[in-house]
Amino acid sequence: MLWLTLSLLTALAASSQDAWCKKFFSHLSLYEMAMYPMLYSLPMFAMALPFIPVPPGLDMTFLWCLVVSIPLNSVAFLLYIKAIRISPLSLTLPYLAFTPGFMVFTGYVFLNELPNIWGIAGILVICGGSYILNIVPGKWSFLEPLKAVFREPGSRLMLINSFLFSFGAVIGKKGILHSSPLFFTLSFFCALNLFLFLFLLSIGKIHVKVFKDAPLKGIFTGSLVFMHVICHGWAISLTKAAYMIAVKRLSVMFGILYGRLLFKEENMAFRLGGAVLMLAGTLLITIQGI
Repeated sequence: MLWLTLSLLTALAASSQDAWCKKFFSHLSLYEMAMYPMLYSLPMFAMALPFIPVPPGLDMTFLWCLVVSIPLNSVAFLLYIKAIRISPLSLTLPYLAFTPGFMVFTGYVFLNELPNIWGIAGILVICGGSYILNIVPGKWSFLEPLKAVFREPGSRLMLINSFLFSFGAVIGKKGILHSSPLFFTLSFFCALNLFLFLFLLSIGKIHVKVFKDAPLKGIFTGSLVFMHVICHGWAISLTKAAYMIAVKRLSVMFGILYGRLLFKEENMAFRLGGAVLMLAGTLLITIQGI
């Protein structure tokens, strides 16, 4: 099954990109760290886009989705980079699993989708996983994990980011429905990456010379972004979006493993157990819930 292989590659590329940026670009400013993968992937998207057929009958809905998605995802991406920069991967990436829960509401608003009993069960399982994720051995109390969500800045930022991504995901889906998966995805990332680069450069938040310091590392992280996007668009065109997204959520698991192997993050038993529960909730929502 080609779609399954592509979905697994998407999850691996997404988590590898996070770990690579955290390991090699954390010394840079937030904006420069965020732009490294985006700037080096921009030429790859620009060269690939002309080879994608233009879908017939593009309408204003496609254009509206593209325009709205750019500022929305710009803010979400910067919050995402800041979260993985300041906090352990194992305490930030699992909160991406909340996006399907938020999508129950945003999906209803934008796509007229409503959850069934499986969707409600998935939300409860995700909340349970979040609770376990923040248990600290030796300091346990009933409210401790809930307090930890607000105490750990990266977790808090990633939770906000998941909420923003829930809007971005449904708007992107609407754009795909009015074009094609690969055309919308490549068009969007060309526009997003170029917009962010020019905007941050114009307000003095980034300096071009910084991106010349590690070109090989930049090309590698750009390639991970390109692989992530291409595999995502290709996989989602071969099967139901719910199945593809469910497999892609394995990036959380890969991210926790990277956190242990590369950054020696501790308390992995509780964090891994919580992440597994959150992924189980995600599976319930994406496969059965919506």
